[in-house]
Amino acid sequence: MTNHINNKALFLGINAENRDFFQENLVQLFNDHANWRKNLYPEDKDLVTAQDRASECFQATEKSISDALKEMSTRLQGSSTPWQSPRYLGHMNAETLTPALLGYFGAMLYNANNVAYESSAPTSLMEVEVGQDLCKLMGMDKGWGHISADGSLANFEGLWYARNIKSLPLAIKDVEPNVVAGKSDWELLNMPIPTIMDLFEQTQSRIDVLKNNSARALAKEITHLGKWIVPETKHYSWVKAADVLGVGTNDILEIPVDDHFRMDIAKLKVAIDQTIAAKIPVLGVVCVVGTTEEGAVDHVDQIVQLREEYAKQGVHFYLHVDAAYGGYARSIFLDENYQFIPKDELKSKFAEHKIFKSDVNWPSDDVYNAFKAISYADSVTIDPHKMGYIPYSAGGIVIADSRMKDTISYFAAYVFEKGVKVPALLGSFIMEGSKAGATAAGVWVAHQVLPPNITGYGKVIGASIEGAYNLYDHIVKLKSMDINGTKVNVQPLCQPDFNMVDFVFNIEGNTDLALMNKLNEEVYNLCSIFSGHILQCKFVTSHTDFARSDYGEAPLDIVKRLGVPDSEWPKVANLTLIRSCVLTPYLTDPAVCDYYFNTMDNALADCLGQVIAKLK
Repeated sequence: MTNHINNKALFLGINAENRDFFQENLVQLFNDHANWRKNLYPEDKDLVTAQDRASECFQATEKSISDALKEMSTRLQGSSTPWQSPRYLGHMNAETLTPALLGYFGAMLYNANNVAYESSAPTSLMEVEVGQDLCKLMGMDKGWGHISADGSLANFEGLWYARNIKSLPLAIKDVEPNVVAGKSDWELLNMPIPTIMDLFEQTQSRIDVLKNNSARALAKEITHLGKWIVPETKHYSWVKAADVLGVGTNDILEIPVDDHFRMDIAKLKVAIDQTIAAKIPVLGVVCVVGTTEEGAVDHVDQIVQLREEYAKQGVHFYLHVDAAYGGYARSIFLDENYQFIPKDELKSKFAEHKIFKSDVNWPSDDVYNAFKAISYADSVTIDPHKMGYIPYSAGGIVIADSRMKDTISYFAAYVFEKGVKVPALLGSFIMEGSKAGATAAGVWVAHQVLPPNITGYGKVIGASIEGAYNLYDHIVKLKSMDINGTKVNVQPLCQPDFNMVDFVFNIEGNTDLALMNKLNEEVYNLCSIFSGHILQCKFVTSHTDFARSDYGEAPLDIVKRLGVPDSEWPKVANLTLIRSCVLTPYLTDPAVCDYYFNTMDNALADCLGQVIAKLK
């Protein structure tokens, strides 16, 4: 029974407590590989002989390898970020899963290239199975998914799909005008995605001609597609994607966020109304589940509802959910059969599967409804190397309709055979070329141990969320610190939607926003790689900046809570925050929390003392 999964057995441990188990399996995987080589063609004689190994040159070469490895190890130990420790509460990273690390190592020895089946038969199949898992996780039964290098590349693919698909009706008008006879260009640019895919399927005999008359080949078609709407909390990859894919950064329309740093739905509606009134189509809308700076979860359900309302007016747009960070958290809402758990049954399910050790007031109705609505999106970005606890690089994307992949496909003669079924053609349906099969293997092994539902990943995700709420509660109760006679106040940004806790320090009585920003920036510098020697840091964190140009007036609430007047905000137009992503699964036990939060408080007090003395 997966209920018997113990989070502490899933990781190597902060002090390598599970070293023996890890080492035993690591050696076994290597021995398996070595025996595979030895037994594959037993009739072949050894090409590396005892005489070769005894030669001075051979031994000198081996010593050179050993020396280089020792140097590498020394460098890694000297300045690597200690992701594995609860002392690290910073960027979206943490200790990676033992099954994923061992799976990656074991498959790496075979050096599979998942660009084509002939160079990666086992790992290509694993990637297909992982894609199916991700579809189940997102509630997309007719979907298709794959692993990408990262979330940025998955976002590129999301816009790539939207661009190509939304331009197809214009291409059909040019190639098969009878299929769309009587429809205006406005109607063609506002077709629902399923309708476009049905028409595309009907014209498969001329698929290459159609694609060559779409946005893929004709720049003029791209200019007709309209606005790509994103929240102000968007990931920077969307700007890059608009640039690279020819949509153009001028056609990215940013929507302000509310005081919880979610896309403001009222302002989204105003923007769409204005766009339609100007007879400009809406290419698509992006909502974010787990923003990179705040961990906020946009109102996916309300955006889905908005899309349905506009559909009644004959306006249809593509919907992409950027859940690179928060996507795996959907597993906590899925039962053993991957059915979304009704809200009134959620608490009992959490108790049944021992998701939380204490009474955690999560999720809010907003968060629950947002995660539930993800299944209505056209595509979703999800990163195994974030909340999947997989080693880099492992991003991912899921599309709701597997037919969509034909709108972006290419074929290369030296790695593909046209007409052969996936996974032989995996490289034809993705933006990348060569890609490590070891990545797919790492994710696949992790999913065998931890299915992406409440019985598996839900347990790890639950520990992360509980740890974040414990940190949030600690900061709320802390309120202030006495730093050598100087009172320093601290405030959290807001109650977390997920597992990210942002907070800000300010000296009691200080009304200068620039000085407050300087205080937090210098604290971060002392609690990061920039301190000069990472091993000297007793607590390691991250930071972020909220610029007024990106966030509008949303940061005003925390600025005022820290005693800085409204007038400072337009003058400085920036807020510096400490950002702590709580991915560690260890901050659920009260005694462990007391130890690490006290360690954090003492480290921050020391840093604040140094900074205040410097600022004086």
